[in-house]
Amino acid sequence: MGRFDGVLLVSDICDTLIDTSDGAFVGGDTGELKPVSEQDRRALEYFTAEGGRFTVATGRGLKYILPYGDSIPINAPVVLGDGAAIYDIKSGAYLELAVLDERARELGQTLLDRFPTTSATTRHLDGGFCAVRPDSDIRMLMKLDPEILEVTSLLKAPTPMQSLRFSDQHETLKEIHDFLRTQDTDGAYELTFTAEKRLQMTARGYGKGNMVRRLAERLDISMEHVYCAGNGEDDISMLKVAKQGFIPYNCSQEVQDCGASEAGSAGQGLMKNIIARLENRY
Repeated sequence: MGRFDGVLLVSDICDTLIDTSDGAFVGGDTGELKPVSEQDRRALEYFTAEGGRFTVATGRGLKYILPYGDSIPINAPVVLGDGAAIYDIKSGAYLELAVLDERARELGQTLLDRFPTTSATTRHLDGGFCAVRPDSDIRMLMKLDPEILEVTSLLKAPTPMQSLRFSDQHETLKEIHDFLRTQDTDGAYELTFTAEKRLQMTARGYGKGNMVRRLAERLDISMEHVYCAGNGEDDISMLKVAKQGFIPYNCSQEVQDCGASEAGSAGQGLMKNIIARLENRY
């Protein structure tokens, strides 16, 4: 038996496993993805050699994860799209999905027809985005990211959709929120104000915390032996469900207040420090 048999460690990638404070790529956006530091890679190799299960949970899509397959000792399915899916790299299959269905797309277009000042963006598991009736903020994003496609209708956006975000004045978004609640009679969707002028619609069960729970169940690992690391507000749900959450220094106050422990600097020995702490427990 290995020291870490029955232990699951899940880490966010950006500004946690890897320091992406100045970008995710070496040499600019056209360069190679930044590698995991040598000290963290060695620590993870030790952890997995001793029976531990390691994986990542990221907001990014599959195409961002696959290049890391040979350089990080990932030996468990990965969580993608901020908790929209669990994907098994070995089999090349999605094991769990919490994505919006066709009814959500149709409902979203009905909403856009009803509220003519509202903009919408869709996010997809492959990392792509679509924009319908983009406002000035979305137009600015489109200039920075030419891969954001503009479509004339949500019905022309590809499926499945990871999430659907509506942009408008807050008072209008409250009307939209109430309208969606009346239409969603079976509680299939979750609605979250992500900002004053942003309302996000996701499938029920969406989120890193929920998917980490499902992953642990698949691996037959008790949540008493699940540990998570992350730096952002989208990581809070998994930091809270873990037996212990770990965060790098200099996180936002909201992340610091979630009960996780600081364990070092992102991409600079954070995994090494976490695994050293786990050695004291197992």
